[in-house]
Amino acid sequence: MTATTGTTEPSGWRRVTAPLRAVRTRIAAWVVLLTALALIGAGLAAYVVESDRIDDRVNEAIEQEIREFEQLNPRNYPSARAMLRAALSQSFPGEHELLAYFLDGEPEGKVNAAATDILDPVDQDFVDAVNAELPEGGSGRVETRGGPAVFAVKAVSDSTTQGAFVVAYFPDQEYAEFNGVIRTYAVVAGIALVLVSVGAWMAAGRLLQPLRTLRATAHEITDSDLSRRIEVSGNDDITDLSRTFNEMLDRLEKAFATQRRFLDDAGHELRTPVTIVRGHLELLDPDDPDDTRSTRSLVIDEVDRIGRLVDDLIVLAKAGQPDFLRPNAVDVVPLTIDIFDKVQTLGQRDWRLDTGAPGIVTVDQQRITQAVLQLAKHAIAHTEPGDPITIGSASTDHEVLWWVRDTGPGVMPADAERIFERFQRGHHARGAEGSGLGLSIVRAIAEGHGGDVRLDSTPGTGATFTLVVPLRTHHLPEGP
Repeated sequence: MTATTGTTEPSGWRRVTAPLRAVRTRIAAWVVLLTALALIGAGLAAYVVESDRIDDRVNEAIEQEIREFEQLNPRNYPSARAMLRAALSQSFPGEHELLAYFLDGEPEGKVNAAATDILDPVDQDFVDAVNAELPEGGSGRVETRGGPAVFAVKAVSDSTTQGAFVVAYFPDQEYAEFNGVIRTYAVVAGIALVLVSVGAWMAAGRLLQPLRTLRATAHEITDSDLSRRIEVSGNDDITDLSRTFNEMLDRLEKAFATQRRFLDDAGHELRTPVTIVRGHLELLDPDDPDDTRSTRSLVIDEVDRIGRLVDDLIVLAKAGQPDFLRPNAVDVVPLTIDIFDKVQTLGQRDWRLDTGAPGIVTVDQQRITQAVLQLAKHAIAHTEPGDPITIGSASTDHEVLWWVRDTGPGVMPADAERIFERFQRGHHARGAEGSGLGLSIVRAIAEGHGGDVRLDSTPGTGATFTLVVPLRTHHLPEGP
């Protein structure tokens, strides 16, 4: 029997974080790669620039020595030898320089400031390179035992002697110093690259933390629990992604809740009429015409009720969908008059019309009509034939109102909010016909327009239901 200690990550969490670790590695790798390329590029650029500067400095030093020699006047000296000796005695070579003079192809005098004296003993390659530039003079580069030498030759002569003033420079020693600087730069750059690697790994991990949370949240969400949300902080692209993800979850949760509620409501409310129909059909006596007629009438009535109930549930189910409303610009007064003409066919009541100033509002005309007709049906259900019911509308600076006012028993304060819930009825509505969804549909239509339904009622004196819709456009001018 073996035992293990420590903690291990769940396999699900490993599945969640593995892709993000790959992304983190790629981000860190790209940062390190770009940093390395930048450091290498900077080192190469510095090397090229400094190499050119060294070459320029070498050439300038050689040219300076030659110019100083050319300032001597040959007429002031009895011979080429004397001129060359005088020039050498007056010269002070710079670091890494060799000054010498040749007579008839052989070195005769020198002043050396280089690390290696190539004329003691004589470096034949150097001597041959100098003689190759005579008698005209010139410059060149030659490999010597002291390293590469850049040299220039200035020829002088008299009637008996061919002489030359020679300046040689050994740049390898300067390159060696510069190469030491480059090696130091490489070490520092390597350390910096390691630090950048660690920083990039940590920064990538911190940047991807919201994505790990988002992925873990998505992994934990099931069709029965959509309540998880991601904490949103900061103001960057990942914050926007988190906010968008939360908004998506809100929409999904709302859609699932609507679906579940629809199924629950349909299952609960359809069970009763289906049970009634089934019971009567089971007890039906086919040989009894009266029983058949009454059962047929009852079944048709229950099927009609099921149809109305399904239609109402579909309206409520669509209330949260983007295509629930199809708004367009509507003139308030003509719409109110059109609704008034329709409600008069619903029941024998003393119908009255009350309209205010005209105005244009952006609404779904069919849904507004449906909502006001529902309020009118509600008023009919709580009044008697001949009772007054007023249909009206008005516009303010911020909203448009449609109302239905009746003179029924009113709404008890305890029922004022409950009657807008599904399948709920007020105290005075017990036994009344209907599915109990009418006021829920009215509220859904109002909220779909960004508005609400207001109730103003005193028990015993009637009730006024007002559909409130925000006004988004200007009023029409008053007529003559």
